[in-house]
Amino acid sequence: MCVPGFFTLRRPERNPVTGSCLYNHKFVEDMGIFSRSSISRKSKDGMKIIATAFFGVTFGFIIGISFPSLSITKVSLPTNFLPSNGISYIEEKGSAIATPDSHKSWSSSKNHDGNSSAPVDKSKIWVPSNPRGAERLPPGMIAAESDFYLRRLWGLPHEDLTSQPRYLVTFTVGINQKENIDACVKKFSENFTIVLFHYDGRVTEWDEFEWSKTAIHISVRKQTKWWYAKRFLHPDIVARYDYIFIWDEDLGVEHFNAEEYLKLVKKHGLEISQPGLEPNKGLTWQMTKRRGDLEVHKITEEKPGWCSDPHLPPCAAFVEIMAPVFSRDSWRCVWHMIQNDLVHGWGLDFALRRCVEPAHEKIGVVDSQWVDHQTVPSLGSQGEATDGKAPWQGVRDRCKKEWTMFQSRMANAEKDYFKSLQAEVASNSTATTI
Repeated sequence: MCVPGFFTLRRPERNPVTGSCLYNHKFVEDMGIFSRSSISRKSKDGMKIIATAFFGVTFGFIIGISFPSLSITKVSLPTNFLPSNGISYIEEKGSAIATPDSHKSWSSSKNHDGNSSAPVDKSKIWVPSNPRGAERLPPGMIAAESDFYLRRLWGLPHEDLTSQPRYLVTFTVGINQKENIDACVKKFSENFTIVLFHYDGRVTEWDEFEWSKTAIHISVRKQTKWWYAKRFLHPDIVARYDYIFIWDEDLGVEHFNAEEYLKLVKKHGLEISQPGLEPNKGLTWQMTKRRGDLEVHKITEEKPGWCSDPHLPPCAAFVEIMAPVFSRDSWRCVWHMIQNDLVHGWGLDFALRRCVEPAHEKIGVVDSQWVDHQTVPSLGSQGEATDGKAPWQGVRDRCKKEWTMFQSRMANAEKDYFKSLQAEVASNSTATTI
């Protein structure tokens, strides 16, 4: 039986003589030609593909070297197009491309040097060195300090300030001392910010003075200057000012010039100071009495037995609280020492030495720029008559009690501090022995 050949579709015929199978060779030859033609065509197609690929690679290389700084911009897609397991961001060389969480560990583990590091959770910030309460903010956004500079409600912020005063002077005032305060303010140049603390609530009457329109007015009835200072003169609020004057309202300034005063303060290295007091008026302490033959004095002689150490108050390292002047650094310490509930400040003058070192060199009285203390009992009129006592008597009694309380708190605080140090030393010694 004859079976079809590999390339034949028709059954072959048997030779009647030999009995062998006869195949259609023409058909077989035709199939051979067809096969060679197919192979040739495939060869040509392959060459085309190779040529196209080569052209594409070459074109891409040319584009790449022509635009080396071409950056990838952030691609933002609707959330329903993104995987449900969240996204992170790869931030390399300014790019920000949304990436699935599966790549987060890779992107976070690369630092700027290309070295691996611990993964960083960019969704959370915690900076312990930031101010208390602001640990969650990036340090570059911390604005820890402020000032009393007045700003506009329009325009650009950097164009607001035509001047930036370097010094600050405050007066605690009532309307009855309006003329005296006007005379005082005129002794301070435009290099000073003026702040008035109004203890009588009367503010608008001061508008008659041109300088009052650019002064800072803070009004709270029946409060003292140390109450105001504790609440409105925080060191971070007044950090822009090199020196801070915290003055009473009853000072005569005929022989005083603020700029000349500060020249002497800087010349003699005073961190805490006051102008000398006119000796013809009543004085409490010899230290604050003006000396006519000196620019500045830092030490004096008091009554016998008043000074256990010539370098301690009231013979040295001492100024009164009626007209003190503080450097920025010393005020930061003094502000923290002012007790929140002891509003009169009695006893503070004896403790100022704790804020500078050596105190007998950095606390002094400026003699060649002096003032008169007019001793106007303005705070007395703000008191209240009780138990048959006049208003001023109640205020004076409170002052004396506060002085005793302040001294007691300071002594107890020192005692507790040194006691804790001893306990710490004992604990360390025990640990070392073990």
